[in-house]
Amino acid sequence: MRVAVGIFAHQEERRIGLCLASLPLDRADIVFHVLVNGSTDLTASRAREVAGGRVNVIVHDIAAGGKSRTWNHFVHALLSGDEDAVLFMDGDAEIVAGSIDALVMELTARPDANAAAGMPVNGRSVEAYRQSLRDERGLFGDLYALSGRFVEAIKARGLRLPEDLIGDDGLVAAWAHTDLGRDADWERERVLACEEAGFRCEAVSLLRPSTLRMQYRRMINYSVRFFQNRIISDIMRRDGVAGLPVRMDALYGEWLPRFRPRPLPMGWFDRKALKKMKASGMRGKP
Repeated sequence: MRVAVGIFAHQEERRIGLCLASLPLDRADIVFHVLVNGSTDLTASRAREVAGGRVNVIVHDIAAGGKSRTWNHFVHALLSGDEDAVLFMDGDAEIVAGSIDALVMELTARPDANAAAGMPVNGRSVEAYRQSLRDERGLFGDLYALSGRFVEAIKARGLRLPEDLIGDDGLVAAWAHTDLGRDADWERERVLACEEAGFRCEAVSLLRPSTLRMQYRRMINYSVRFFQNRIISDIMRRDGVAGLPVRMDALYGEWLPRFRPRPLPMGWFDRKALKKMKASGMRGKP
């Protein structure tokens, strides 16, 4: 089997070592691409230290940030095109031993499936999240896999995520469920929930202020994602993947007047998100 793993890392000098240490880097049948993007810290150098000169661990130091932009670069510019499966994961996650093989075996056993989701193994709401993946068959950006056949279809059609999309996983899951069609083509079983594959994330703690700051920024991004998803859902319902824009902010002028913050507490972050989106939309105007 030929397997590629994309590890998305932005300003992860503190966590990238733990992430890479959780992976079977000595496996010659797996190529690990460490996608350091838009980072000004020591993420790239720390990753190279852990790689230890292994030829199958490639550290890419990409100047432009943004996970969706980096996802596009990985899929269209860095993959060889002959992979049997491609895994996507975040550089701040630690992967449970055996997860890569579990995801690949799941997709191999179900050639009709396009994607398989890794499962969270820690956190206060872990059981709720695991059940949600079983029921709704979504993907978490921390760890998921796409079949090589499906990745090749994405490449053949030149499909790219909008560059400023927050979160690749939601749209990629929609692509997988619809087989690159419209929402009317949705089939639940095209995405699998892999119970044997798991990831562990750093918990938020009052004892570590850095995790609180991280969570605050994350909540604002979740709100941006909430509003972006409303736009994406409309596009996928009407036009399918062919209607996706190069950048989401090109559509903000049309959509922002329709949006209102939700009730508190999420409404606080919604207000911050809408302000951020308005500024981005203004910058995108000619």
